[in-house]
Amino acid sequence: MITTMQLTGKITRETLMPLEAYAKWRKAHKGEVIAHRRLRTVHLGEHVTVQFESELSMRYQIQEMLRIEKIFEEEGIQDEIDAYAPLVPDGTNWKATMMIEYPDVNERRRELARLIGIEDRMFVEVEGHGRVYAIADEDLDRETPDKTSAVHFLRFEFTPAMRAAIKAGAAVKLGCDHTHYPAHVTIAPETLASLAGDLAD
Repeated sequence: MITTMQLTGKITRETLMPLEAYAKWRKAHKGEVIAHRRLRTVHLGEHVTVQFESELSMRYQIQEMLRIEKIFEEEGIQDEIDAYAPLVPDGTNWKATMMIEYPDVNERRRELARLIGIEDRMFVEVEGHGRVYAIADEDLDRETPDKTSAVHFLRFEFTPAMRAAIKAGAAVKLGCDHTHYPAHVTIAPETLASLAGDLAD
């Protein structure tokens, strides 16, 4: 029986912990996972948060869903894997959950209408290279003609030269050039160090 969270490169049913084992592991390690997720979170302006995902964050998400929903059946477990495993970066990219956050419900409704297409205007810019725009919502379209969704899933795909530059310590910006939300931020060194670990040589 698996009693600890092991990073294997691929999330399968066999590499997940049974619920009882996970409950024990969670008590001891929840703080570490929260710290890991916080390290990989980048705030872009006041209203956009980008959570760069990893195998650890997605394993934790799947195990949490199984725990909360008390899912034991193989089919249910596979459904959770199918939903979240595609968000694990695979060596050539970064994958992220993007959240658009406005506490006031009326402001949120208004801004989501103004920000249609924002997910396609998100970019990463590696020092000395051109911008890489996000490939957004590959699983399903999260936009309607009237508004964008408050949550999007993004993939940033890098060339070998960009990956080498990131691993060598080049500065990297996360940004958005949507008309109604122009913003960019330099990714903090400690966050970048964690993200560089997602990339293959």
